[in-house]
Amino acid sequence: MSKNLRKTLGNVDDELVQELMNLIDTQSKATVARWCAEFVADVVLPICEKHIPGDDRPRRMLMAAVDCAEGKIKFAGVKNIRVSEWTKPPELAANPAAMAAARAIIDTACMVWQTPTHSLGCLWYAGAAVAYDKLGLNATDAEYDAVANNVLVDYLTRLKAVAVENEPKPLNCKWGCVNANIVTPPVF
Repeated sequence: MSKNLRKTLGNVDDELVQELMNLIDTQSKATVARWCAEFVADVVLPICEKHIPGDDRPRRMLMAAVDCAEGKIKFAGVKNIRVSEWTKPPELAANPAAMAAARAIIDTACMVWQTPTHSLGCLWYAGAAVAYDKLGLNATDAEYDAVANNVLVDYLTRLKAVAVENEPKPLNCKWGCVNANIVTPPVF
């Protein structure tokens, strides 16, 4: 690899990110968990499966997260599958698209039920996964950020499509990242 790549792409101060966070706050845990899992299944899982062919663990964990969001299994089932099934293989470190996709699925989307603020981390890992998969590893930061912004627009659009007006038990998350420009050091 010729340059250091960020493990996530996104900025909490972005106007659309703020809009996303505000909308997440109005939704229930179940709505947010389902939306996040469905987005990841459509957008990120294919990247993971492309770069880690034959490994069905991310798909199984994501399907468990969907089952949890639909009330078919308890969160402990998702957590147990996640812990027992997945350790990040060292070979992923050499493949930023695969690593970001795996993290979007396993470290964030599967954990949204327990910690809804992980939905924001999921977005940023998804942005990196899509950007590195689409552009390769030698694009400019501006090119990566443009792709990640398209992922953000898609993510927000999908939440707007499933958002429930006046949903009972809204999350009202305690966003630890608000008013903090999150800068992730290069890790690849």
